[in-house]
Amino acid sequence: MAEAAFGMQLRQSRQAAALSLRQLATRVGYDHSYLSQVERGQRPGSTQLAQLCDRELNTGTTLTAAYLQLHSQEVATERPRTGRLAGQSSGPSAAPAGVDVLEVARHGLASSFGGAQPVNEWAAVISNHTADFHTTPPAELLPELMADLQLLRTDTAAVLAVPAAELSVLIALTLSALGRIRAAGRWWRTGRMTADGSGEPLTRSLVRGWEATSALSEHRPLPDLLHLADEALVLAGAGPELSGQPSCGARALAARALVLARLGRGGDAHEALRELLGVAGDLPAEVGGATSVFGWAAYKLHGVEGSVCCELGYTGAGYVVLERALELCPVEHVGERAGFELGLARCLVLDGEVAAGLAMAMRVLVELPDQWHTHYLYDAAGRVLSAVQGKELGRAAVRDYRELLTRRPYLNRSVGSGSSSARAQG
Repeated sequence: MAEAAFGMQLRQSRQAAALSLRQLATRVGYDHSYLSQVERGQRPGSTQLAQLCDRELNTGTTLTAAYLQLHSQEVATERPRTGRLAGQSSGPSAAPAGVDVLEVARHGLASSFGGAQPVNEWAAVISNHTADFHTTPPAELLPELMADLQLLRTDTAAVLAVPAAELSVLIALTLSALGRIRAAGRWWRTGRMTADGSGEPLTRSLVRGWEATSALSEHRPLPDLLHLADEALVLAGAGPELSGQPSCGARALAARALVLARLGRGGDAHEALRELLGVAGDLPAEVGGATSVFGWAAYKLHGVEGSVCCELGYTGAGYVVLERALELCPVEHVGERAGFELGLARCLVLDGEVAAGLAMAMRVLVELPDQWHTHYLYDAAGRVLSAVQGKELGRAAVRDYRELLTRRPYLNRSVGSGSSSARAQG
């Protein structure tokens, strides 16, 4: 059986390289349970997986050649996981690549006979993505988002502009996480245009607030980001008492506070924080799903406070609110927690505890699984290094830390895997 033969060869190659199953899974960006099934012949694997394993196990093209030979018929008809570019099709009724044909048919049926059903369907799909956003590695999430985007394109109802804008935000955030900054910028523009076309002030605010926050790590001009944050705040106030998406006001104020702090405008940043505390304090605890990327929770407020305090040099307050953010942040949100820890490391460096701060930051980078290494993480890690000044820059630990920052595994990661995190559509 082809699956068993390839799986056995993969296992032998892995063992010869003295790597555990989890270690190899981390290096190639696949879920270890999926990789285990491939080794046992329970899953077929893919050409992409074979190529990645060849690279990590230093086996040249041995595994790829073995896979191609054993699965020649399947490879000949293999379709890409990610969707076609706009305008491409293999026929008038063809489903976009990467999209379940049954889902296309189901959505078409619901659209024809279900009235408002498509809107409810897509609200559920977006809700699932936002709820799981912080627990799915970005390289695994992007193919799922693109497949749903292609499916959304089969629904032409104008009322779907809102979920389309929200999906654009998730794609932009994911592309930024993977270091694809130019592509992310294009998706932010698409998100803004789609949101503006919806005519919904809160959706327009959501896109701009998230873009201003994300683009801080993209090093865009700060005055431009402040303009986006101010637009988001005005649009949030244009909604009916923030009843549609109450977290929009909080997100807009958070973006404004973060940008102002980066600009060094301490007084204005504190005023934005004061307003944020007032808005967030009035919101229900589970607005939008407290752990949703579009929702708002107490730990997010503390995280923003900590970032602002750290930026302005108020390390005493920074320690308190960042520790509180870590205490409240769900343990499965490993990426967010790593960001809070890097904030604490930066506070230590700013307080003159350079060795302790660098040691903490290095531990975060080393212990965090590779699939959670993102552009956002390395931007935060770089700000820890930028806090080191003067003669402290000559430390051996600084040289080691600089070298660690060059690793950035997300830049070489192939997108898509046989992850166990794949979800059925809502």
